[in-house]
Amino acid sequence: MADTPTLRVTLLGAGQEVGRSCCVLQYRGKTIVCDAGIHLSHTGMASLPFVDELDWSTVDAILITHFHLDHAGAITYIMEKTNFREGNGKVYMTHPTKAVYKFMMQDFLRMNSSSSDTFFTAVEVSQSLPSIIPVSAHQLITPCPGVSFTPYHAGHVLGACMYLIDITGLKILYTGDYSREEDRHLVKAEIPPIRPDVLIVESTYGVQNLEKREEKELRFTSLVHSIVRRGGHVLLPVFALGRAQELLLILDEYWTRHPNLHGVPIYYASSLARKCMAVYQTHIHTMNANIRSRFASRDNPFVFKHISSIPQQRGWERKIAQGPPCVVLASPGFMHAGPSRDLFELWAPDPRNGLIITGYSVEGTLARDILDDPEDIISLKSTPIPRRISVNYISFSAHVDYSQNSEFIELINAEHVVLVHGEQTAMRRLRAAMTARYKTRGVDLKIHTPRNIETLELSFLRDHIGRVIGTLAVNVPSEGDILSGLVVAKDHSYTLLDARDLHELPTSIVTQKQRITLGVSWELVRWHLEGMFGNIKDGRDKDRVKTIRVMDTVDVKHMVKHELTLEWESSASNDMIADATLAVITGIDKSPASVQLTSQLCSHAHPHADSRTELPSTRLQYIAWFLKAHFGEVELHMSGPSVQILREYDEGRNLSDAPVLVVHVDEEEVHVNPLTLVVTCVNETLRKRVESVFDMAVLTVSSLSDWSKKKLD
Repeated sequence: MADTPTLRVTLLGAGQEVGRSCCVLQYRGKTIVCDAGIHLSHTGMASLPFVDELDWSTVDAILITHFHLDHAGAITYIMEKTNFREGNGKVYMTHPTKAVYKFMMQDFLRMNSSSSDTFFTAVEVSQSLPSIIPVSAHQLITPCPGVSFTPYHAGHVLGACMYLIDITGLKILYTGDYSREEDRHLVKAEIPPIRPDVLIVESTYGVQNLEKREEKELRFTSLVHSIVRRGGHVLLPVFALGRAQELLLILDEYWTRHPNLHGVPIYYASSLARKCMAVYQTHIHTMNANIRSRFASRDNPFVFKHISSIPQQRGWERKIAQGPPCVVLASPGFMHAGPSRDLFELWAPDPRNGLIITGYSVEGTLARDILDDPEDIISLKSTPIPRRISVNYISFSAHVDYSQNSEFIELINAEHVVLVHGEQTAMRRLRAAMTARYKTRGVDLKIHTPRNIETLELSFLRDHIGRVIGTLAVNVPSEGDILSGLVVAKDHSYTLLDARDLHELPTSIVTQKQRITLGVSWELVRWHLEGMFGNIKDGRDKDRVKTIRVMDTVDVKHMVKHELTLEWESSASNDMIADATLAVITGIDKSPASVQLTSQLCSHAHPHADSRTELPSTRLQYIAWFLKAHFGEVELHMSGPSVQILREYDEGRNLSDAPVLVVHVDEEEVHVNPLTLVVTCVNETLRKRVESVFDMAVLTVSSLSDWSKKKLD
């Protein structure tokens, strides 16, 4: 068997651009969305992915790779402002990502509080958080039938992961942002153990190779030291979380080794980072061996010795600018607003000061434009400012460069490679380099570079391979032999077996237990169950615990005083009986019958129909109560010992000595035989009236077991 299903890949963002990552995968009726970010060089609705291109109610799962805004910033909008909630879709991210994401969104709203371009509120952020499902690395998740995914460590930032997605047998690896270089606190990206059919991979740096970590750390610390030595201030624009923590670890270690720098303060200007430092300490176990071992020896690497937070007071930027040399890490990394932009505008005219760009910068942002060494910059107030500050670029970006990316693509060895998260020129150069690299080996690697809202269709000729089990597998078939049997399909996997082997298929028996706390007596429980279900079995189990078996299915056990346990083997019918049993038991203390049974018995000489000591028959009691409700006083007449006669009545024996219920209406007497169902009275009109009520009483008090017997008869 073979067919050619088509995978549709549509980029609602990050198609030949860096920003607003949002990749839609559609295959065999399933829809998975990877990432939902915003574009940081745009504002308002223009920063969102092209959300109108998708019916969000059809989405089965949204997978977020990490907490950066260009990958997760649009989640609240999608969850609260689209029709996503009308479907059955779920949102997933790792535990550290969810913990940081909350603070990231709060900070994003604070930074844009004065703008009319915000497209969701703090209330909507809070409403969306409970619906986000946290997952762990290497955990296999099945969000819906036919779809599963497993997160793998991606490096880049705390909690970042890549997703290996399986949609009805087709395997897709979506990397998000990843790094194959282990730094001071993060592990490097993993190679999943399963070869995917499709690799969707970032192309941020194209064919550019970056410095080795040791080389750039040395150049970075030397540059910082030289700026401080000349009496200047050092500005390091960073995003609050991610590379900032790496730079803090480097600077703190360098200051420790150089006592002459101890008088030069290092400031971290980010309230968001202070909030999230607890998250970093909570998730030490996700970091590399160096950090884990230091933490285990009570040396917390994130308690810095030479770094302090900026005091949150008005005008702190100007006070620092007018003070002695210092180093300031300030967010955001693109310098489009916030503390980093404010400090840059204050420090730009002084040639002693230095600006070091330490990460990738998106086109259209000040951090990218400043690398062209302009003579002037335009302030946020639209006034020109002379630029005399020195500008250097040392990339600590936790993205793969060409050597790491090309090696990763080769190791994954997918049939199709889809490049995302890269500017058009960088992406095309990477595709050309990889195509040429594989062409020399005689391999035709299929590399795709789709634009935004352009749907890429990939077809796969897939053979359906099935297992043969049971008697069909005893003899190995020869080529051309025809095997006849039943094909069992589950999630596009197939098993062939002989129909006669069906009974030998492995099955599971699930025993369910439910504990109930109830303030009534065991005898009262038995009485109500017998009234509802008829003949029940009362005894003890193997542990000598009092047990009532209902309809040979559900065991009700008296574990301790006022505590019952229901136990049964789960099946569709057994579960219904268990539900009914539970409903009866939980309604006992509210039942009027319970009140009547547990009240003081009357002292009349003749037997009453509601005297429990004289009436072991539950059905007869119910019938007597029914008649009493309609006609008033009801008497029970018996020709012999009451207990013996009633037991014979319960067992359907001894019709001649059956008990008789006597109903008094005014001066008339009506005799009712509950066993023969005969009603006698000299007044025919009254007889028919009582007979009608008696018939209803019999139908009402018949137990479930009686009805099942009648149905079988």
